[in-house]
Amino acid sequence: MTDPLERIAGALERLAPAPMPAPDFDAADAFAWATQPDRLEPVTRVARVDISLLVGVDRSRDILLENTRHFARGLPANNALLWGARGMGKSSLVKSAHAQILAEGLSLKIVELSREDLPSVARLLNHLRAAVQHRFLLFCDDLSFSHDDQHYKSLKAVLDGGISGRPENVLFYATSNRRHLMPRDMIENERSSAISPAEAVEEKVSLSDRFGLWLGFHPCSQDEYLAMIRGYCAAHGVKVPEERLRAEAIEWQATRGSRSGRVAWQFFCDLAAREGVRVAA
Repeated sequence: MTDPLERIAGALERLAPAPMPAPDFDAADAFAWATQPDRLEPVTRVARVDISLLVGVDRSRDILLENTRHFARGLPANNALLWGARGMGKSSLVKSAHAQILAEGLSLKIVELSREDLPSVARLLNHLRAAVQHRFLLFCDDLSFSHDDQHYKSLKAVLDGGISGRPENVLFYATSNRRHLMPRDMIENERSSAISPAEAVEEKVSLSDRFGLWLGFHPCSQDEYLAMIRGYCAAHGVKVPEERLRAEAIEWQATRGSRSGRVAWQFFCDLAAREGVRVAA
């Protein structure tokens, strides 16, 4: 008869997930982190635009590019938080900056991490830390936290690294619509109801202070909005009279109630379709 302890040990081994095999980081320049089971999935085609098509974010573009270039060369670099208006190219800039670094002949891997997978980030960092021959840009898009969200504690492992420190070969970039990563009304609510208002929100609000770079993105002007569309037209060979382009573009943004890079791209896709021009998504 089989020993009961052996049966229990066998059952636990079957329940426990198999250890993640060593990732093949030579398979691609971009990866997506997934869990259950843990794995790094190669991304052979990254959805991004040429950095020259990002209009109205010149200062943020130059700062982020220089910071990323420093990191790729093994020099000191800062974690970056890109925050501000929706649809103004925050995530596009991160992906385009990575492409530009590769075009310059530097080696840099980008790993996408979803907010929901932040609790697993320590396991991810262990895999990246072991690949000392590579440098990694860890990217989390649309990062924010609600009032009772505990995921922000996991983020500290990326920004501060705990007792072992952040891996020297890992840099963290995040985008958010919120400068302090949590809604302003929740910040004010905690300040008004807490015994010690100043301390009540400091732990969450101070998260953004852990980013060495804060890059703000603001709503674009009408001239910038039109310049974005002209840039897309030139890049994809869509030719329409300027008067028509301007009138239709302004009407389009009026129906949307806003102007942004995302709205400009959506108008351009509609225009290209009406002109019979195929555009890669």
